Parts: sequence; structure tokens; C-alpha cells
Amino acid sequence: MKIIHTDEITKHIKEMCIEANLQLTPDMEKAIKGALEDEKSKLGKQILKQLEENMEIAKKENIPICQDTGMTIVFFKLGQEVRLEGIPLEEAINEGIRQGYQEGFLRKSVVGDPLLRENTKDNTPGIIHYEIIPGDDIEIIVAPKGFGSENMSRIYMLKPADGTEGVKNAVLETVKMAGPNACPPIVVGVGIGGSFEKAAYLSKKALTRNMNEQSSIEHIKNLEEELLEEINTLGIGPGGLGGKNTALGVKIETYPTHIAGLPVAVNICCHVNRHISRRI
Repeated sequence: MKIIHTDEITKHIKEMCIEANLQLTPDMEKAIKGALEDEKSKLGKQILKQLEENMEIAKKENIPICQDTGMTIVFFKLGQEVRLEGIPLEEAINEGIRQGYQEGFLRKSVVGDPLLRENTKDNTPGIIHYEIIPGDDIEIIVAPKGFGSENMSRIYMLKPADGTEGVKNAVLETVKMAGPNACPPIVVGVGIGGSFEKAAYLSKKALTRNMNEQSSIEHIKNLEEELLEEINTLGIGPGGLGGKNTALGVKIETYPTHIAGLPVAVNICCHVNRHISRRI
């Protein structure tokens, strides 16, 4: 049995919060550069060039890619053969977020009560999703999520008879409603199946997939491709100012569901699709 002290988890979370906010993953950088080469609109090209320059400046100067450094989403997979020592796990994770946002001079955007709106001043608590996995490893994904795009997300409780066309209509409707407000070019995460809350979780998790990775399920892979093509005919374009590249990718995750339901969640992320993963 592997013994891991929660101090080590805090250290990793702190570092991941800072790193994720300063630079995108290589696949995201490649997607933006590819969109720049592909874009036909002169204004669209100009916007994408600015986004590319912004990425390089952030990396070079060690400053956040975006002023909205997000609410911290943590996907935490704990090996069932790991024994944890130290403070409680959730405290350790939130302590890592606190240290990361304070030591990294990142904007603190979390309010403690959704109605009273008083800032917690350290960006805690984060949103933490736990999963128990076989083995003696810990796998962590940290994904700071800005709310310009988060606010454009939607969940639909479709009827089974709505089928694939219903799913497509839901995704396209969400993207159209978002328009320029989600800071396109966007990445679209879609969760299909499960229940109300499971579909939302799946759509958020989908955003952390590698941009070059398509679904291993053939009909879902085809749906990802069809949706990306249709979204990029909407003409919203980079910055919402017109052009071909409204979305950089569509990622879909699925789960079994009830015979009477077809839950569909659409979680939109802006071009600053931040996430970082580590294994301990």
C-alpha cells in the first residue's frame, strides 16, 4: 500500500492552479494556431492572431492568459490502495487552491454565499469531483473555469424520441444563444445520458479531453464531427465578429440512462480552455 501525505497533494494542486492559468496545453495551442491558418475572414484572422500573441506573452511574462482566472474545478481520482496521511483530503485540496491563487497572484473570483456575494478572498472552495480507481496512484486534473463561457451553458431533459436530432438541436441552440458572449472560438463539451446532474458532470469532464482525441464510440465520434462542422457554418467566428472558426472542437461523453429520459448538457468553454493533469 502506498502512503501519501496530504501535504504533497496540496503542493501539486498549488502548482497546477498556477501553471494552468499561465499556459495552455500543447493541443490547445496547436488548435488555435490551426484555426489561424484555416480562417478565411480577414477580421477573424486578426482576432486569432491576437489570441496567439496573448498566449505567447502570458507564457513569456508568467502572467495569466485571461483576467478571469476562473473557479477551480478538480477531478480527483484516488487509487483504492492508497493510504492518505495528514489533514482531511478536501481541506488539502482547498489549501492547494488557496496557496496557488495567493502565491500566483491570480484573481480571486469566488463568493461564499451565492446571494450575499461576499468574496472569500482566496478562490476557495473549489468544485471537487472524486472517483475511486484501482491501484495505488492518484490522478488529478485541475481545470480553472471562467464564467463568461460557463454562463452560456445549458442542460436539456429531452425525451427518448428526440434522439440524435434532438441532441444536435440542443447543442446548436446553445451555441447560437451564446454567440459572442462565450469568447469564441469555443470548445464545446457535451454530456449525454445518466441523470440531470450526471449529464452536467460529463459535459464538464469532456472539456478536459485532448483536442486530438475523438470518442472511441463510432456513432459518438461521427456526432462530434457533424456538430463541429455545423457549428462552424453558423458564422459567429472568432470574437463573435464573423468567420469560419466558431468552435475548435466538440467533445462528447456518454453514460447509460433511464428508459424514460435523454438528459443532454452543453458546457461551453472559451478559447482559454485551461486544464492540467498529474499523476502521483
